[in-house]
Amino acid sequence: MLKIQLIATFAVAIVAILVSGLNASISALLGGASVMIGAIAAAKIAQRGASKQDPTAVLVNLLKAEAVKILVIVVLLAIIFNAYQQLVPFALIAGLAAAALFSGAALSRLKV
Repeated sequence: MLKIQLIATFAVAIVAILVSGLNASISALLGGASVMIGAIAAAKIAQRGASKQDPTAVLVNLLKAEAVKILVIVVLLAIIFNAYQQLVPFALIAGLAAAALFSGAALSRLKV
């Protein structure tokens, strides 16, 4: 899943550098990276409860993982908006969207 997200983020970054320049490309990479880091954090949370068999516990663990993912993404985006002065918001959102589109649970079944 992270491999597909990485490819999608780099594709958006390449288009961004051709259309709007280096700052747009960096912004797209930062947007995609925030989603990927959030997905990694969520995976760590989800792995902790992998041995649980109770359906309620599995659902609670999944919801915790999703909440952590969203929180990590929001915090990283806040840091990016405050720290990167040459930010291109549209490129950041495009990179974020490209990575987020490939972060769904249904894609975890793909062997990529």
